[in-house]
Amino acid sequence: MKLKYVYLFLAILGVLFTWYYNILYFQTVENASFIGFMQDAQNNFAAKSFGADLTVVVLTFFVFLTTESLRLKIKYWWLLIPLTFLIAVAFTFPLFLYFRQQKLDVLSMKN
Repeated sequence: MKLKYVYLFLAILGVLFTWYYNILYFQTVENASFIGFMQDAQNNFAAKSFGADLTVVVLTFFVFLTTESLRLKIKYWWLLIPLTFLIAVAFTFPLFLYFRQQKLDVLSMKN
């Protein structure tokens, strides 16, 4: 199996896992809202640790996304930035790796 398809599978998994729990949250919390979600995500030090960890992962991803996309001339790479906040980094990071691998495959065929 080609590596790019593993990345695509992981992107799909990232959407399904993340949004499964997001939907459960909004179905089970009384008067659920985005602000409430963000407050609940900061309830204790364990949750804050996950938030801090994700913040560094997302910032690192954005640096890698930008530099690699410009280097490889990947089109529409910038769309992954808002999608990271709208969907999840668990979706956009492997999706970017899929696009990157696809571009690398095309470039290797030309050589």
